[in-house]
Amino acid sequence: MLVYPAGADLPASALRFLARELTARRLAQGTRWRRLAAGRQALLVLAHLRCGHTYAQLAAGFGVGTTTAYRYIAEAVDVLAALAPTLDEAVRTASGKAFGILDGTLLPIDRIAANRPFCLGKHKKHGMNVQVIADPAGRLLRASPALPGSVHDIKAARTTASSVPWRWLGVECWADKGYRGAGGTARFPYWGRWETLSPGPRAVNCSHAKIRALVEQAMATLKTWRLMRKLRCSTSRITSLVQAVLTLHLTCSN
Repeated sequence: MLVYPAGADLPASALRFLARELTARRLAQGTRWRRLAAGRQALLVLAHLRCGHTYAQLAAGFGVGTTTAYRYIAEAVDVLAALAPTLDEAVRTASGKAFGILDGTLLPIDRIAANRPFCLGKHKKHGMNVQVIADPAGRLLRASPALPGSVHDIKAARTTASSVPWRWLGVECWADKGYRGAGGTARFPYWGRWETLSPGPRAVNCSHAKIRALVEQAMATLKTWRLMRKLRCSTSRITSLVQAVLTLHLTCSN
């Protein structure tokens, strides 16, 4: 296999942050020796998450075995996922803003044997449903645990409790028609086709759409990590990967 130099569009602070966390984990475990230093392990993990390189490609580039590359990545993902903000923390952050925006996005996956729960007819793809919370500027605040793609947005929000804490803190939550019935402080557009609505509801729906469109920036931010564009791992690992990416994104944006 050919090996060549490459780069990742990430700040050095992301590398330093992950290296510190991995060093702390090694000290806590009493690790005496590793094939790669914590900084090199952090670089390997960032290359996987940001650029989507496979285990075989990373193993060749870093001079380790494929199994070692997998173990290093799995370890770092678990460390990062444990640092991701909880739903309460995300909503508490949103409470300092004018409002929050809630929406769902589909993360494509490979087809698996039990593909029916993961197939979304709307997009004609297999994937995982992730609920995203954004602030009024479109900045990503939280990504929920991943559920099968066939799960409807309102059910996904209730399952991951994404629609609950808004009521506790009285924060307005803007969402689309797929969340009707969530209650609390959630705001939805008027129901009905555009041509059947009167001018008043049309104006409200137009204004609502302009505000809610900002959440697309948060979804795009999540998918700038190229691994999120096509996940080829076990579906049981996707939640940890999403939380790890969220932690790194918040670290880089602070």
